[in-house]
Amino acid sequence: MDRVSDELPELPEYAERVLDVAEQIPPGRVMTYGDVAEWLGEGGPRQVGRVMALYGGAAPWWRVVRADGALLPGHELRALGHYRDESTPLREASRAVEGHLPRLDMRRARWDGGARASEESRSARAGDIPAARTAGAEREVGGGAAHI
Repeated sequence: MDRVSDELPELPEYAERVLDVAEQIPPGRVMTYGDVAEWLGEGGPRQVGRVMALYGGAAPWWRVVRADGALLPGHELRALGHYRDESTPLREASRAVEGHLPRLDMRRARWDGGARASEESRSARAGDIPAARTAGAEREVGGGAAHI
């Protein structure tokens, strides 16, 4: 009989990179799946979405979104709570929309990652390791948005 290991499986390198980006998105701001892939220079929106679904439960998953601003199906209310807590810009839905759920105001909420470069530069000069790089060791694997 095989002994079951208490260790978590190793997080794939691409997943680690996607989650690092998700952790750097400031509260109240969002990036699309495609934005994250473009930022990394690798993969595409589907690959980023898959990473978030499988591994994103311990990351701020609500900050990585669909390009149309629609809330994550099945997780709308949890995401909406986060958006309201963080004052993320929303566009209220018309009464004709089923459920009257708002969408993200992508024009105002979308983050281009601009502050990240200067922050990492300051950390590198100070000899610090950015927090997002060290957070991977503490991440919960398999608790992605699909399991929230």
